[in-house]
Amino acid sequence: MKIEVTNPRTGVIDHWIVPPTATELDQTASRLRGAQVDWANQPVDERVAALRAWHGALATRRDDLVAVLVHDTGRHHESVMEVDAVLGSVQRWAAQAPALLAEQEPRRAAIPTIEVHQGLRPYPLVGVISPWNFPFLLSLIDAIPALAAGCAVLIKPSEITPRFVEVVEQSLRDVPALDGVLSYVVGDGTTGAAVVDLVDLVCFTGSVATGERVAARAADRLIPAFLELGGKDAAIVLTGANLDRASSAILWGGTANAGQSCQSIERVYVEASVAEDFVERLVAKARSVTLAVPGPTDGHLGPIIAPRQVGIIQSHLDDAIDKGAKLQCGGVIETHDGGAYLRPTVLTGVTHDMLVMTEETFGPVLPVMAVPDLDTAVAHANATVYGLSGAVFGDQAAALDVARRLDAGGISINDAALTALVHDGEKHSFGRSGLGGSRMGPAALRRFGRRQAYLVNDSDAPDPWWYE
Repeated sequence: MKIEVTNPRTGVIDHWIVPPTATELDQTASRLRGAQVDWANQPVDERVAALRAWHGALATRRDDLVAVLVHDTGRHHESVMEVDAVLGSVQRWAAQAPALLAEQEPRRAAIPTIEVHQGLRPYPLVGVISPWNFPFLLSLIDAIPALAAGCAVLIKPSEITPRFVEVVEQSLRDVPALDGVLSYVVGDGTTGAAVVDLVDLVCFTGSVATGERVAARAADRLIPAFLELGGKDAAIVLTGANLDRASSAILWGGTANAGQSCQSIERVYVEASVAEDFVERLVAKARSVTLAVPGPTDGHLGPIIAPRQVGIIQSHLDDAIDKGAKLQCGGVIETHDGGAYLRPTVLTGVTHDMLVMTEETFGPVLPVMAVPDLDTAVAHANATVYGLSGAVFGDQAAALDVARRLDAGGISINDAALTALVHDGEKHSFGRSGLGGSRMGPAALRRFGRRQAYLVNDSDAPDPWWYE
């Protein structure tokens, strides 16, 4: 059965995908498992060489990848950044993998006659289920370190943005060693659920509701689940902050990719003494941001990618206005050539009984609340079920002190949404924003290996606990 795919710039169905049958999916998983044995037994330098060769194959198709991502998502600037981020990720993991996977020196146990050797055995088959907002990057953010660690990987991208898969598969055919251990399968949630049942470890990026189902099924099967879910990221602006910098960073952090990012700034708390000045600057800058119409390179903000998201954003705006929020700019979902767009939208007079302050909007909407002091700001920022990331603006020492009090994994200081660009720091998702080890920093690779301890008794003397 074919699945229809809508062009986000036109609203027209112009692409179809055909999910694999259960038999075909089983065969793909079996093939990957078979190839993984040799892949894992290769020296890490040989796996790195294959990754470097793939980098070259992707780089030669850079323009093709950008073009197909523009078709998938309707936006251009972020598609360029997305392709370059993947190319950088391949290079980074190829450079870091040898040291991270190097054999550790044996060490003496607490019992002097025992020497401890450590090993790392990769999970045979990793499943990745990825979303539509950054379809190329998020299909590979977990897959690349898993491959470096020696795993095979089966990826199920979102059915909303599947067009890029064909170009990636072309690049893989140029690197046979990697082609054997990395495969994409297209389909909807039914295919994704089948993938969870076929793998040894699952990585999921997407909504909390679907993540809960993935986690429950993984628990039933007793396999690890690494989940990166929704967010309701807060930015805090302290008295003494550089308001020009803060307003520029928060505007970008809340509206880049039309706000369709899990680490988007979705709430802003500003100390009352600087709130009016901050809002004036934010609104003036927001009004200068343009829609990318008629073409994807003609402005800043692309369309709302997923048709169902339009209704969610509209419901949040309606709820806020009905409850007394004041619209400072934006706020009207526009239709251009069949695509749905929203200009940067700034709301004031917001309260915490509004959806726009409590649930993930996933659109270019920035509700701003003035608060009497930083303690109130921290309390409000932490009063959420989410805990993905956040931002604090102010004197660096003071901002760091505030950041340490926030219940979120990645906190940008005097900037916003840096976790979208900087993957060097290890972080966890707090609350309902996720589960499992860090997908950033060195731990992102090591989580794909099962640790073994080889306990070597190198003494000829009988152990004192043996039977006499």
